[in-house]
Amino acid sequence: MSAVSYRDPRAALAFLEAAFGFEISMLIEDDAANVVHSEMRFGDAVVMVGSEWSEDHKSPASIGGKNTQSVHVQIDTDIDAHCERARAAGFEILAEPETQFYGDRTYRSRDPEGHIWTVGQTVQAVTREQAAAATGLKITGWV
Repeated sequence: MSAVSYRDPRAALAFLEAAFGFEISMLIEDDAANVVHSEMRFGDAVVMVGSEWSEDHKSPASIGGKNTQSVHVQIDTDIDAHCERARAAGFEILAEPETQFYGDRTYRSRDPEGHIWTVGQTVQAVTREQAAAATGLKITGWV
């Protein structure tokens, strides 16, 4: 399960619900109604959304837009429609949907606080041999 830190986690929860169709499955608040911990679901996937809570857990918005990781979401619905929904909600689309050599159609996006998200949908079954032939790369461990 991935965890993502935001300056404003409450706004992030609403944004991710509108943009990606995530649903809040757990919300823990303190006496002042600050988000202490939350979890959102999309199908079988879960992501934790929280506030900045230490010098090592910051939003990209607080560290010059830098990312040390990105979050990937695998979906089984129309990836192009999903991308348009994300764009309409305010995601910056960094790479439009494109079919990859491994059989997934993917796009890359940035949320308002600077987190980078990729979204993929498997659109064709590809064997290791087909992927290797298409790229010229040596591929091992392909299941």
